[in-house]
Amino acid sequence: MFAHSPNSGLNLAQQEAVNYLHGPCLVLAGAGSGKTRVITHKIGRLIQSGVAAKRILAITFTNKAASEMRERARGLIGRAAKDVVICTFHALGVRLLREDGAALGLKPQFSILDSDDVTSILKDAGGSVDAATARSWQWTISLWKNLGLNAAAAAAQASNDNERIIARVMAHYEERLAAYQSVDFDDLIGLPLKLLQNHEPVRQKWQKLIGHILVDEYQDTNATQYEMLKLLVNGDQPAQARFTAVGDDDQSIYGWRGATLDNLKKLPIDFPTLKVIKLEQNYRSTSAILRAANNVIGPNPKLFPKNLWSDLGEGEPVRVVDADTEEHEAERAVARIQSLRASGTSTGGPQFKEWRDFAVLYRANHQAKPFEKALRRAQIPYKVSGGTSFFDRAEVKDLCAWFRLWINNNDDPAFLRAVTTPKRGIGHQTLAHLGDFASKYRLSMFEALFSSSLGSVISGKALGSLHEFGREVNDLEFRARHTLGAEAAKAFLLDWLKDIGYEAYLYDGEDSEKVAAARWSNVLDFIDWMSGRCGGQIEDATGVNTAGEVKSLLEVAQTISLLSTISEREQDQNVVTLSTLHASKGLEWPHVLLVGVTEGMLPFKQRDNPDETAPSRASSIQRAAALEAASESLTQHLQEERRLMYVGITRAQRSLAVSWTRKRKKGREMVAAQPSRFITEMGLDQNTVKEDPREKLKALRAEFAQKAQDSAAARALVR
Repeated sequence: MFAHSPNSGLNLAQQEAVNYLHGPCLVLAGAGSGKTRVITHKIGRLIQSGVAAKRILAITFTNKAASEMRERARGLIGRAAKDVVICTFHALGVRLLREDGAALGLKPQFSILDSDDVTSILKDAGGSVDAATARSWQWTISLWKNLGLNAAAAAAQASNDNERIIARVMAHYEERLAAYQSVDFDDLIGLPLKLLQNHEPVRQKWQKLIGHILVDEYQDTNATQYEMLKLLVNGDQPAQARFTAVGDDDQSIYGWRGATLDNLKKLPIDFPTLKVIKLEQNYRSTSAILRAANNVIGPNPKLFPKNLWSDLGEGEPVRVVDADTEEHEAERAVARIQSLRASGTSTGGPQFKEWRDFAVLYRANHQAKPFEKALRRAQIPYKVSGGTSFFDRAEVKDLCAWFRLWINNNDDPAFLRAVTTPKRGIGHQTLAHLGDFASKYRLSMFEALFSSSLGSVISGKALGSLHEFGREVNDLEFRARHTLGAEAAKAFLLDWLKDIGYEAYLYDGEDSEKVAAARWSNVLDFIDWMSGRCGGQIEDATGVNTAGEVKSLLEVAQTISLLSTISEREQDQNVVTLSTLHASKGLEWPHVLLVGVTEGMLPFKQRDNPDETAPSRASSIQRAAALEAASESLTQHLQEERRLMYVGITRAQRSLAVSWTRKRKKGREMVAAQPSRFITEMGLDQNTVKEDPREKLKALRAEFAQKAQDSAAARALVR
């Protein structure tokens, strides 16, 4: 099974984690300590011990991480890895709901709504035309769902009028989702939990199907995901639970979206026989970088104390670069990149001098702008990580709306997008009449199309256009169900787009022919990608390896809503990366520039005065309690910001520079700034940390000029 011994290339702690198979296990994997290696080796060890590959479930948090883990598992284990289920929590939720969602009144062909759909439905449910208000409702509802609350529970615990309003909106929103046979992304965790909690036959079925669960990035789980995990591993009998949770409490940076360290605290309580194994050897960074990281995270309270160490040597000192303004900071960052590329081997050798070896990391998206300008001026290629997802592009969403409608005729948001894209002589007034009719008779808009009494409210040409659209959707759904393989899928999709005149629709809608051509190119890329999945050339996001397995176009369309990116085309681009700290987690670069490290930005300042949370007319006891609660909240916030700084530091392999500005923009004003407390906490040697990259670059250029001059003089002598 293994090309080598199952423990080959593993240190002692990693071997212990891989070989512990007989109970619940927590692997505390420090940054760069080889956690993915441990997970993939443990999958192989489980198969070797007799656990069927199809009974092994490995859960990650992103499709990209799942894809990388599948690739590494195949490389290590071989063909047996193809049956292992490696997927995200959300993809697992889809599998449970597709198979057993009928117990909750959900059809297997339910739709998964994207963020724009949710905003639109919330505006309707709350009677608002303001997208910002709807998005704020969406944020609160998402947080409630991640805490396991439905509308009734949220209303019961609402603490003010605003929360009570949002709870009422949530109730209307829940009604609409049920009517549309649709779910949002939070439901992909909440509904499977409800299914497992309330339906014992379903719970027993999945407990029998799963022999061992491995959870990557366990510190990022929220309360709902933890409860789901407990039910899947039969938490009622903790000694018999078979799971491996791999995580790092020092890298928990998603508290704002529901992730909680309580899940780490609960493990030893809920599973008394829990085996805890620490991975402390770092294979990524030099000792100088790790020392700064350990010093920064030191003040945080520890659930499981650990100390990262490395045998990669001391390496370059961590540098601190100060600047006058953000523009000045960006200039210095560019100078540092240029000087590192021009320097000798002291920072790791010539193999770390490609543009892709450099990353600029910051706390918030808006900080990227001056760095983009400076890189463009210097003609340095770059990409902004976490930019617009391929699936967020309007042209791809248009086509996905049609696919959703083929799969689920009750999906009204998909119906409205498909029927108007491209336009087909069906106006807003006709759709409004259709919507009123559908609501009156409790039908989906698609079902209402075929009602014999629809002619009483819509007549003539508009009714004929609606009927034609309905017949077209039914015909396309039938053909997509019977279209198998890559070639057939591509031919089908190209013919369909020609029939609906989609290319002409794009060109007619854009003033710029260049923009229209780019959008049409995206459509063609999307078609290639869809047909590739039909032919088994691209893996399925739900975790089932489909390499070589032919699927129908309709089957492939069912999982599109889970995907966040069309491919990793940009992965191999030779460009400098600009990224937020949150988006950088899980990645690494030889050279990292951590910028904007000022008080108020990192750590990010939440509010000026915690006492603002205490009501002015409250009693002294109430005010004291409110102040204590606010103080506790600020303490937790500071601890998470410190973990964010730790994550940024540990992205660096060979060199790290941390920069701050004496002034920064706040709105339209320039305000005085101070270096972040985290810079002091790094505990750097003050004699070595200060650096002016411009002076270094200037000296290098002078050195190169002198060498060129000497070389010219030598050639002259030879002549």
